[in-house]
Amino acid sequence: MNDSSVHTGALVLDVWCELQCPDCRRALDDLRALRARYGDRLELRLRHFPLEKHKHAFAAAQAAEEALEQGKGWEYVEAVLGRVEELDRGGEPFLVEVAGELGLDAEEFDTALIDGRHILIVDADQAEGKAIGVTGTPTYVIGGERLDGGKSQEGLRERVEQIADRLLAGRG
Repeated sequence: MNDSSVHTGALVLDVWCELQCPDCRRALDDLRALRARYGDRLELRLRHFPLEKHKHAFAAAQAAEEALEQGKGWEYVEAVLGRVEELDRGGEPFLVEVAGELGLDAEEFDTALIDGRHILIVDADQAEGKAIGVTGTPTYVIGGERLDGGKSQEGLRERVEQIADRLLAGRG
């Protein structure tokens, strides 16, 4: 993903996420609330951290990249996370099916999963995540601070808001 924050001036919140992770599904409410509160001032950037214990997570991360390319990244992420159990059972065909339901080019999704065009992005995210100490999902990074939601999401949104408010105030 290119770093467009340089141009938009938005504050970036990196969201390290995994689409087969029930904790990430619980985090969606926080992400919606942050979006509603900050709008364009905060850019939510999807970062991939597929966990080995979830066998479809790597494919799901690639599918999310394809959705971003087709213009519906977060919509796709929310749709898949909302049906984690179906992903557990259905694997790649389910990922393609969701794309079709959202009006995306499902054939292109299928091809992308076969030719592996997004693998490098997912690998790079995962490597960067490991390098900065991400161990589980969801993990947030904002203003250089890492907040680990994999263990508990208690108070995390408030923490993100405190940091965002401070950083945005400093820009004014």
